[in-house]
Amino acid sequence: MELLKTILVVLQIISAIGVIVLVLVQQGKGADMGAAFGGGSSGGLFGAAGSANFLSRVTAVFATIFFLSTLGITLFSSTKSQNAGVLSGTSAPVTPPASEVPAPASATPGSPVAPVTGSGQNVPR
Repeated sequence: MELLKTILVVLQIISAIGVIVLVLVQQGKGADMGAAFGGGSSGGLFGAAGSANFLSRVTAVFATIFFLSTLGITLFSSTKSQNAGVLSGTSAPVTPPASEVPAPASATPGSPVAPVTGSGQNVPR
């Protein structure tokens, strides 16, 4: 399982580098980066529009490989059993149920409640 995950990571890195290089080489509307590497000549291997079509198809293939390898890495990582962590050997403190917890002395049923006196206007500011 780890070998397949390693292969997918290597494939992802290669496809990412390929996408980056191919996007930089392609000729855009205002940029002549493709012409700097010989993509602007019409007498080349692919013709006038052939190189742009070829580069865009190869870029799409590399992008598809990148997304599929990312999906594969995610699927393999999610099925792996998780470590218990540093607190795996400790036990949580046991709290008694709410029915067994004694109520505070001031809130016992049947005890008188002190009345509120004053309107609150004599409070210092």
